Amino acid sequence: MADRSVAVVLGTRPEIVKLAPVIRALGTQARVVFSGQHFDPAMSADVFAALGLDPPQATLEVGGRPRAQQIGLGSAWCSAVLSADRPAAVVVQGDTNTALAGALAANREGIPLVHVEAGLRSDDARMPEERNRILVDHLATLCCAPTPHARTRLEAEAIAPERIRVTGNPVVDAVRAVLPPSAERREILDRFGLEADGFLLATFHRAENVDDPPVLTQIYAALDAMPLPVVFPVHPRTAARAAALGLALDPERVTTIGPVGYRELLGLVAESAFVVSDSGGLQEEASVVGRPMLVVRASTERPEVLGTFAELVTPRDLAGRAVEWAGQLPALHRRLAGVPTPFGDGHAGERIAAEVRALTGR
Repeated sequence: MADRSVAVVLGTRPEIVKLAPVIRALGTQARVVFSGQHFDPAMSADVFAALGLDPPQATLEVGGRPRAQQIGLGSAWCSAVLSADRPAAVVVQGDTNTALAGALAANREGIPLVHVEAGLRSDDARMPEERNRILVDHLATLCCAPTPHARTRLEAEAIAPERIRVTGNPVVDAVRAVLPPSAERREILDRFGLEADGFLLATFHRAENVDDPPVLTQIYAALDAMPLPVVFPVHPRTAARAAALGLALDPERVTTIGPVGYRELLGLVAESAFVVSDSGGLQEEASVVGRPMLVVRASTERPEVLGTFAELVTPRDLAGRAVEWAGQLPALHRRLAGVPTPFGDGHAGERIAAEVRALTGR
């Protein structure tokens, strides 16, 4: 890495998606360091290609390891990469094990750290992601908060205002760049035998849902009871947990598929009646394309979408609430059509890159 380069450390599909606009805005200054936390090509290598990014300049393979090993090995490896060719700054995003590993490495090497998507809080300390994001925020030299609410949460934790910038979330940039046009979305629907606004998209991967056998059993029962056909891209972790419990879904009601490419996923979100998921990123993406989402979690670190695009629901109440939503779809869609996403105007990548350059003196 050149003296004024910027190491962009990432390891999962959401990180690739959200940092792609930042990488493009940094241009030749960016050097991508990939931990391999997501090792399935559909979740990593294919995403780089789909977003028009070059392959990473440095790669590790921590995927499939326990959390402590992902953080420990990832941090040691990142530290070696940074010390061998010292950048002017390190950029990480979100709340992954990779983000924390990169932050710890930057701290160890005394390199300024920029945290993209800073200030998100679920107030659920049981979540590994919550612990990760808090640690990264407090290690960061510069916290790029996506919304004013996120800035307020940072200030409440005594993070100095001069360390905070409200930039918007680059997920908006990414969705607008990658969302397939209507004709291509029609082809995606035809591939799965679906009708626009006539199906639900479901995803589940969080520990609170898939690692608790009674809860995962409830979720699978709810998916079989949905009022519309369901397309369910099954996360490898969820598939393994369901198989261990002997859980199966009615193929007449639920179409289970493997992980899909990001472009295809956005097409499905945009054409769905609504989304049923525990994903944080999908709460943002659904708001960009104007689709509602039932968030199957006890809390969310994205309260900006509650009351408009999203509603929290328990696994026990999921099927009943989905029936209610299905009965009022036209009105629900009309109401959301005039509501802008709360996560920015699609220029966050440029703002973040400008802040990085100001930090590094470039």
